[in-house]
Parts: sequence; C-alpha cells; structure tokens
Amino acid sequence: MTDNQAFKRYRNNVDLIYQDILARDGGKPPAEFIQCSQSEMGSADLSTDVYTSREIHDLEFETMWNHTWQMACREHAVAEPGTYSVYDIGKYSVIVVRGNDKKLRGFINSCPHRGTRLCDGWGNLQRIRCAFHGFSWELEGTLKEVPCSWDFPQVDSDNFGLPEALVGTWGGFVFINLDPDAKPLSEYLGRLPEHFQRWPMEDRYVASHVGKYIDCNWKVVIEAFLETLHVIGLHPESLKFFGDINSQYDVWEDEEYFSRMINPSGITSPHLKNRANDETVLTAAKEFGLCDPAATLDQSNTPRHLIAETIAQRFKVISGVDISDLHISEILDVVQYDIFPNLIVFAAYGSPLAYRVTPAGGPEKCLFEVYLLLPFSGDRPDDAAYQRLEDNEKFGDIEALTYYGGIIDQDVDMMPRVQRGLYSSQKQTYTLSAYQESRIRHMRETLDKYLSFKARAPNRRQI
Repeated sequence: MTDNQAFKRYRNNVDLIYQDILARDGGKPPAEFIQCSQSEMGSADLSTDVYTSREIHDLEFETMWNHTWQMACREHAVAEPGTYSVYDIGKYSVIVVRGNDKKLRGFINSCPHRGTRLCDGWGNLQRIRCAFHGFSWELEGTLKEVPCSWDFPQVDSDNFGLPEALVGTWGGFVFINLDPDAKPLSEYLGRLPEHFQRWPMEDRYVASHVGKYIDCNWKVVIEAFLETLHVIGLHPESLKFFGDINSQYDVWEDEEYFSRMINPSGITSPHLKNRANDETVLTAAKEFGLCDPAATLDQSNTPRHLIAETIAQRFKVISGVDISDLHISEILDVVQYDIFPNLIVFAAYGSPLAYRVTPAGGPEKCLFEVYLLLPFSGDRPDDAAYQRLEDNEKFGDIEALTYYGGIIDQDVDMMPRVQRGLYSSQKQTYTLSAYQESRIRHMRETLDKYLSFKARAPNRRQI
C-alpha cells in the first residue's frame, strides 16, 4: 500500500468529509477541529489472542497495567484532607488520599506488616489503619502507631512508611502510575491538554456515574467506541441524522497514548441509498427529541443549526451554562478521545461523557463505567453517587443518562457476543478497515509495545 491510500479511498468514496461539513456550517470552528492527522496504519490482520488468552491477560498485568497512567477517580472526590478513593486494577490496588498538607498521594493498598488490604471504596479518613493488627499511618504515609512496638525492633518510621504510586492530575481526573520511574503524566498525555483548553473538564461535575460488569475482554469494550463503522448494524435508527461514514479519525504519528474521532450529527448517513433531504433529517431529529418540535427550515439555517440550538437551550436549563455562542460543531458533534489504556473522554458538549474499563477476574470479564460530566454555573453541584448495575439492569434505566443510556445498552448487549465469537473463531485474527478502524490499530500498536509483540505491530507511515 502506498502512502495516503487509506485516506484517498475515504475521500473518493464519501461525498462530505468532516472538514467539508465544517466549511458548510460557516462561522469559525475551533482550531482543534480543523487540525487533522491521517496516519497509514496498514491493513494486515491482527491476532485475537489478546482478547482470549489467559497468558496474555496475565502478561498485561506484568508489563502494561503497572507501567501506564490510569484514571483513578475525579479530583473533586478527594478534594478535602482525609478524603480518599480506592482504585483497583486486577491484582493491584491504590489508595488515592488527600493529606492534611493538601497534597494528593497514592498509597499501595497493602499493609507492610502482613499484607492486609487497608481500604475499600471511598470516604473520609483521619488516619490509615490496618483492621487486622492495628498498625496505622498518617495521611501523608508516615508511620503513626505499631501495637506492641517493643516486639518490632526492626520497624521505625524511616523504613515503614506506606509505599507510594505516582499521582498526577489533568482535567479534574486523578491518575496513578505504579511505576516509580514512569514518565510524568504531562509527558504521557502529550498535546492532549491543548485539545481541551476550550472545554476544561475540571469545570464539570459528575451528574451520573454508573458501572456494570460485562462478559468480555476490556479491550472489546474500548474498541467498540473507537469507530462508528458499527452504526449501520447496531444503531440503524440514527442513520437519518448521524453522519457515521462522514466521521474524522485522527491518529498522530508522535502521540502513542491518545487518538481522536469526530462524528457529525444533523446530516444523513451516506449508507442511505435514497439520501434524505434536510426536511427528512429535521423530522427524524424531532422524532428522537433532538430538535424543537416547532423548528422550521429557511434559507438561513440547516438541521445542524436547529439541533444545535435545541441542545444549547437544554444545556442552559439543566446547567445554567450558556453555550449558544459556540460554533455548531462544539455543541452538536461527538468529539471523542481515548487515553491509553482504558479511558475515553468526550470533548466539547455533543456528548458530555467519559468511559473507564477495567479487567475483572480474567480475559473474559470487565467492569465498564460511564460518567456523565456536566458543566455548571454558580455553586458546584454535588457529584452523583456511584451506581452498580446488576446483570438484568440497563444503563437506559438511569434517568440522568437520558437518551445516552439506551444507545450505550445497544453497544453493551453486543459485547459478550463479540467475546463468544472470538473464542469460537478458527480464523484467530481481526480484519480491520484501513481508515475507519485505524484507532483500533493504533491502540493495539501501543499495547504490543508493552507486551513486546513487535511482530504484530503494523508498519505505519505518516500521510
């Protein structure tokens, strides 16, 4: 394959690419949306054993999970001295706690005496105390008390503090890294913070936080959200007002740990053979509650203008935040970044969400968590309490998630089927599209570097 072939095929077969849509919108779109990067990621099949193998699952914990930056909690959850939150990732566990000195720290969740787990969940502490034998530590990790200290001549405050993980913050998220020699979080994130300057994630509160165990590998969940190629199969009802094939996929040559896609709304999918006109798009948007029922088209507007207007009005009612002066694309379109290995964050306001996925007890089970992160005006609202769904419960049952919940359920219901198919496959490889699934290749390439499966990493050339 020669340079630029994947993007050339995309450009030649799609009448409107995302940059064309921005130009048609008029106005001044964000500079972050105008920049784009198409990397040639290759077209070779990828091995599926990373989704099914217990050996590789275990290897991930030895070579990847203990060396990467992972989102542990929202910073507001540990804003006051003594507040803490536990982050579990497989066999590893870290207590994120705010010290009396106002500093955030991450302590290994294991008593140095005989290994007992020190904390669970989240809450408030005056000290960190082992429930088994009563050893305790200050919130800064220094040794506070040793029962029968006379019987531990080898233990003193200099050699018995709580071991620490690295802690960093960005966008209101707290990240941890178990590798004491890891690069700083700011270096790991690269240029990602620059992309969010217009939409600071730290200025949002948790309107909903919902989790559910899913019978599939954690990567099956992450990868389901890295493309919109599946919309025609899984969400066909949205094709009249969602430009799935018109989406832009960005993989930057010098950024290992994040990629992006932008999905336009308010236009018709190229999949529809009889292309709907603007009136049809507007009617479909009204049916799905995405547009004011009384909205009408004239020479000065398009369905994208009218849907963005409705969303802006709702944001003002719900949050008190006025986003009506922003560009249509910031209000309407789905702008999504993945942060390797297990976090997805949506920028702008089209989908104010974040997803986290963690493995749970083997290669075929994981915990999928959804955060609804809304801006606010005035006093910060309280963060919503975490809700864990049972197997028979749905994200669509959560009122706060509105229509996002039902769409997420469609994805979640498919994921165990993917896992079962991977186990029964005799092919034992993935076949991926060259452009629309390039973010999956990018993620796999980064993972393979940690697993040292260099032969599996596709050759890539910058376009």
